[in-house]
Amino acid sequence: MAFGVAAYAIWGLFPLYWPLLKPAGAGEILAHRIMWSLVAVGAVLAVRRTWQRGIGRRQVGLLVLAAVVITVNWGTYIYAVNSGRTVEAALGYFINPLISVVFGVVVFRERLRPWQWAAVGLGAAAVAVLTVDYGRPPWIALVLAFAFGIYGLLKKFADMPSVESLAIETAVMFVPALVFVVALEGRGEAAFGHHGAGHAVLLVGAGVITAVPLMLFNASAIRLPMTTIGMLQYVAPVLQFLIGVFVQHEEMPASRWAGFLLVWLALATLTWEGLRGGRREALPETVRTG
Repeated sequence: MAFGVAAYAIWGLFPLYWPLLKPAGAGEILAHRIMWSLVAVGAVLAVRRTWQRGIGRRQVGLLVLAAVVITVNWGTYIYAVNSGRTVEAALGYFINPLISVVFGVVVFRERLRPWQWAAVGLGAAAVAVLTVDYGRPPWIALVLAFAFGIYGLLKKFADMPSVESLAIETAVMFVPALVFVVALEGRGEAAFGHHGAGHAVLLVGAGVITAVPLMLFNASAIRLPMTTIGMLQYVAPVLQFLIGVFVQHEEMPASRWAGFLLVWLALATLTWEGLRGGRREALPETVRTG
């Protein structure tokens, strides 16, 4: 439990870290995050001396797609936080469980129970309310939610340990990230190495703070029931939301509160239905059928 809480707490505190990397832009921060994540994960694998053998072409192909999708997710999130849209980024991770339910229907042909449909409906209503509030669809939230949902699907199909798969994903994007950083330096627009040693260390640290919560999550996931992991996933967006409202002082008009309340009601409904369904499945058949 401590590992799980620590992992989600670190993810939830990311909005306090990315602004420290200014004046580097979102693209440069993303590139350094990719490069130094590969270094950090490589160090972990070297210490552990573990590597899954027999990786097939299908797995590699899925992880290449996953690398592209998670890069979109990371870049969007960094841009959102550093442009004063942390609350909208938090919304993306609040609605992610609802997106996962929709993917379950579309991809795996799962049949939803009535309360699950109600949760999805409430989530759709929340997006409609927030579209009116923002004067546009909440694109940042939607991109984050769908990108992370697709990433989860690809990782599920690839079926590889998280550390090894992240090593492949960051390796795939390493060269494009390096080319981008070198191009920035050539144009005289790079921040790395031009704003003191402390700033450079913080950019390098982007890789460490990517790898550490992942390892903590792995340690937690193999020991805790999925229902507990499902409850812990709300820690991160709650912290992000609180940082956006009370630390970064983002605007929250009444209409925006209404949209978030609908999202939270949808999540409460989904969580309640999941716990209820889990308890029902755990009962003997004779009890379930009465």
